[in-house]
Amino acid sequence: MSARFFAAPGALLVAAAAALWGTDALLRRPLAHSTQAATIVFAEHVVLVLLTLPLIPAAVLAVARAGRRYVLAAVAIGAGASATATILFTQAFVQGDPVTPVVLQKVQPLVAVVGAWFILGERPRAHFGWFLAAGLVGTWLIAFPSPFEIEVAAALPALYALGAAVLWAFGTVLGRMLATRLRFQHVTTLRFAFGLPASALAVFLVGAPFTTSASDAGWIAALAIVTGLVALSLYYYGLRKTPAVIAALAELTFPVTAAAVGYLAFDATLDGTQWIGVAVTAVVVLLLPMTGARVLRAPAKELVPATS
Repeated sequence: MSARFFAAPGALLVAAAAALWGTDALLRRPLAHSTQAATIVFAEHVVLVLLTLPLIPAAVLAVARAGRRYVLAAVAIGAGASATATILFTQAFVQGDPVTPVVLQKVQPLVAVVGAWFILGERPRAHFGWFLAAGLVGTWLIAFPSPFEIEVAAALPALYALGAAVLWAFGTVLGRMLATRLRFQHVTTLRFAFGLPASALAVFLVGAPFTTSASDAGWIAALAIVTGLVALSLYYYGLRKTPAVIAALAELTFPVTAAAVGYLAFDATLDGTQWIGVAVTAVVVLLLPMTGARVLRAPAKELVPATS
């Protein structure tokens, strides 16, 4: 396997995509108080499928040629990471405080490391633990003004957010697997295509309406384009050459951006330890492109790279 197992631009693109996700609260939080979570996510997927409709036949053919394992991965990403996780995350904003959903995303890198180990054969070296620990500590400091006085507003919103974190972590792992065999635009398209029927089923099961007001529909479309189509296109393009365990840490730009959004848009205040957390997390993400190849062993199973 090439010594250039890790490409710096890949991690930077993943980090840029996650930074866009951090702006999600600007639209999703106000929408969640006027439109049900399942309706928001379904409407997002309608917009995204319409935008990627010309790519669906080629994407389906490509994943079918890759084999049943990759088809199952695409279905899992669409139904799990794209539809179910987003509904859970949105619902956590409705029933809980604005901090809890972001806080519980801190388990995502831990789940991704375990999943990448068993599914992709990615073996972190011992000193990878320093990056993981520093990233988790940094994001923890961002989330809590008093790091040792933690209160979760309610158990149910916490479970929603935790479920979303686990599904997104496995989405990272399975997305990495798909990105090594399929073009990035096909992975993005499949995520939306399989996410649409899953989100429609969720609307039906919870008894939510399939439509919303014209005003909310416009904002949902903007949300779908910015944090959906644009962010995920960057994400899967970068993920082609970025191991899942590295991508999981690069995604820590999400809480940094989320903290900035809270500070600038929602009049949240950051104290001394939170600014330290922002600095620590930013340093971890910035160092990843320079040290990524040295914190991972070559995977046990060779992955076939995508042609473009």
